Amino acid sequence: MTPAKTTQNATPHLPEDFDFRISGVLPYYSCFHQETINFVKSLPSSPKIWLDTGCGTGSLVNKAIEEFQATKFLLLDPSEGMLNQARKKLSPHPADRLKFLKASPTQEFSQELEENPDIITAIQCHHYLTREGRARATDVCYNLLKESGIYITFENIRPLTEEGILAGKRYWRNFQLTHGRTEEEVKKHLERFDTEYFPITVEEHLKLLRGTGFRTVELFWYSYMQAGFYCIK
Repeated sequence: MTPAKTTQNATPHLPEDFDFRISGVLPYYSCFHQETINFVKSLPSSPKIWLDTGCGTGSLVNKAIEEFQATKFLLLDPSEGMLNQARKKLSPHPADRLKFLKASPTQEFSQELEENPDIITAIQCHHYLTREGRARATDVCYNLLKESGIYITFENIRPLTEEGILAGKRYWRNFQLTHGRTEEEVKKHLERFDTEYFPITVEEHLKLLRGTGFRTVELFWYSYMQAGFYCIK
């Protein structure tokens, strides 16, 4: 892994075509956002501050801002191009409810915030990191959160066995083919496993999140080779 890939989201898609392509690559991608929103809606009170790291083109915030009328959203991404796309997408919304942070990977984020977030989301952005980088990114999120704040993350997941990895790749391959990707595109995508992104198992995630200091750590979504977790500080 090169140093550049430890500090950047290594997505092969340009910011302009990300939204179009991602739905044909990741099964239930829109559900990651909706289930995150559904979970936050179930909390006893609405968040005052919500930080979305690895925000991409702003799709999650574009949905959440309609549901949480009193929440201010902070957007962070390693790519300035993604942040520019998010600015365009979110331009119809009140500017005082949005703050775009300086482009940075989560694990290198050092900007001072006026107020610590109640919610931090990291949707499909930390599996590009080494294990050490992922641990640093998780630690940054933990330290930024208010006490009793919620961290929600979705990532690509490593199955528990080598046979499971092969089966998972076949399963994922068929999904992508039925959503219009070519055999060559699918082959190149699956070859990125352990070369451009570095998934860990659900068990390793739970251990990492507990070791970071979260008092509550739960798995709340699992499908194909992706999983979602929520954690309470």
